[in-house]
Amino acid sequence: MVHVAEDELFSAEQNARVVKNAEAYYRSMFLEEFSSWNLRDRHMAETLDELVGQLGRRSGQAKVAVWAHNSHLGDARATEMGQRGELNLGQLVRKHHGRDAIRVGFTTSHGTVTAASEWEGPTEVKAVRPALAESYESLFHETGLTRFMLTWRDGDAVTQGLRDQKLERAIGVIYRPETERMSHYFWARLPDQFDAVLHFDETQAVKPLERTAERETSDMPETFPFKV
Repeated sequence: MVHVAEDELFSAEQNARVVKNAEAYYRSMFLEEFSSWNLRDRHMAETLDELVGQLGRRSGQAKVAVWAHNSHLGDARATEMGQRGELNLGQLVRKHHGRDAIRVGFTTSHGTVTAASEWEGPTEVKAVRPALAESYESLFHETGLTRFMLTWRDGDAVTQGLRDQKLERAIGVIYRPETERMSHYFWARLPDQFDAVLHFDETQAVKPLERTAERETSDMPETFPFKV
């Protein structure tokens, strides 16, 4: 019964945190007072720390795997994001947990992706254009390997070479191949961004576990696709 009461209290506190942070997030979106991105990733970091603490109280030291986009999990300080004053979950996790946190990135050269052309638009299976010549993805494609993992070693020539700034591609909910360089590429230093990188030269679009009817467009909540 003690565990049940603790879990209920934890859930109540987390729900209250979501409401508080969501209000600040949407206020920043509408008023453009400062970066809503920073608020969102700080919320992710707070939630992760609370979950780790709760699991630790229940079963000792907890190990948690977080699945998120590269732009959230890689260290923003090694990318253009950091130069714009943006931070992210990977940066905050490293700050809070040091070397206990391992950040793994994924890259691809070409293939297909499930994404929309615009916010609130329908998802489509789209062809991913071959990686630009100046990018890490293009460099990895040139190895001729279909998949591999990279880790870094101090003083290693390959590691040092990869620290030279190159373009990196980010495809998320939206993919606009017609404006790909502007919409999906940014400068980064890969060994400073991640602790390891998994490269899959050709990627395949994810398929939904459940196929639902076309969503209704009437009476759409103002905060769609999010709702408190």
